[in-house]
Amino acid sequence: MRLLSLLDYEKQQELEASGPAKKLNEAAMAGDVAALLELLEADPSVLDGSSALHVSALLGHSSFVHEVLARNTKLATETNYRGSLPLHMAAVKGHLEIVNKLLKVNPDACLVWDADGRIPLHLAAIKGHVGVVTDLVRAAPESPRILTKEGESVLHLCVKHNRVKPLKVLVDCIGIDDGFLNWKDRDGNSVLHITVQNKQLEIMQYFLLSTKIDTNSQNANGFTPMDVLMKGKRDTRDLEMKHLLEALGSSRVQELPYFADNEGIIMEATPMEVPIMKRTHKHTDWLGRKRSALMVVASLIATVAFQGVLSPPGGFWPDDLLVDPASNGTQKSHEAGTALMGTNKPEAYGQYLIFNTLAYVSSLSIILLLVSGLPMKTRVWMWTQMATMWVAITALTFTYFISWIYMTPEDKTGVLNNMLRVAVILWLCIVGVVFLGNLIRMSRWLLMKYGYIEEVQPPSDTIYLEDEENEENDDL
Repeated sequence: MRLLSLLDYEKQQELEASGPAKKLNEAAMAGDVAALLELLEADPSVLDGSSALHVSALLGHSSFVHEVLARNTKLATETNYRGSLPLHMAAVKGHLEIVNKLLKVNPDACLVWDADGRIPLHLAAIKGHVGVVTDLVRAAPESPRILTKEGESVLHLCVKHNRVKPLKVLVDCIGIDDGFLNWKDRDGNSVLHITVQNKQLEIMQYFLLSTKIDTNSQNANGFTPMDVLMKGKRDTRDLEMKHLLEALGSSRVQELPYFADNEGIIMEATPMEVPIMKRTHKHTDWLGRKRSALMVVASLIATVAFQGVLSPPGGFWPDDLLVDPASNGTQKSHEAGTALMGTNKPEAYGQYLIFNTLAYVSSLSIILLLVSGLPMKTRVWMWTQMATMWVAITALTFTYFISWIYMTPEDKTGVLNNMLRVAVILWLCIVGVVFLGNLIRMSRWLLMKYGYIEEVQPPSDTIYLEDEENEENDDL
């Protein structure tokens, strides 16, 4: 996207200029060949030092590019403030016809870095323009071996941006058995390391089945592609990738008996002492899922409780009424905007407000804790918040029952009592089961934490394909 900002910069630079330069920029933006010819007729040197070729190459105005090159080929060798040639601009946008026109004028542009340390081939590969990649390699066969200033090969760029078709074209040009396929970036990762890390099964199958890439190459951490797979985040494709790597001879670093140093001397391998680490990634995933669920539910409860204050059962009195206390009438004094329930059934209204406020405050407390940024990423804190959520849900349930009782006609109280009795019993059963289950899980975790029972650790080289629910239950 940064190359696209060149257009705005160059447009601003030209607009600051006067007369022909401004008109030339407008013509390049629109691809107006007729306007270009008029400007050239009035001033043949109008193209000198301009960015018209960069702009038209970026926007894909092939006819305009042709006219500019026919009159001033030197522009094809000039860079803009980002160090980009017109070929960089055309390559990143995939304008194949313009790329070929520029290559005829300046074939050496294939090997020029821009300010970001990339040649046109790198940009075309990142964007996945297969035709441009093919023509650039044809013009400069050595270009696939040129690295970025970050030490990455064009194959690394294809893998990182998941560009399969350009990758295959480049590998065919380099050679399926060429040692350059095993080139490592600054982190010591080959393209196979990155492919395995990103779970790119299609690209990995291509490398392993169609090339002679080194399947036991070690990165800066001493990890082979198999190590990267086993230590990475679990995925449903892991099992197929593991079998494929094993079939092609990839091993973990502890399983490699010998290696050769740079002088070709065979030495006995000394496997790295990899510290035994607890499987905390699932613990982190569990906490993250719980935090997200608590935030959603707490926000919903807070919204319902707030609305319960604005719209209490029965609504509000529309007018004022002052009744003499000495009279024996059934009417009661009230003011407009006050709750009917508060006047007619003050005791029930008080209970309604207590439970509704408890639900509202509990849910807001959970939201405040989740967004506070305090270091509360532990199970104890999460269980505390879950307990607070139970309080909020229970309070909201009682608020519902009170509203239900208030709004039910007196002649339906028999049916109401039966339904209410069943609902309360079911609710208590559900709460009891949830509480008992979490009490057992918390007790089990505490016993494992203090060493009273031993946690069963699975073999380190086993591929797990558990779903999220099983992962959560195992960790608790």
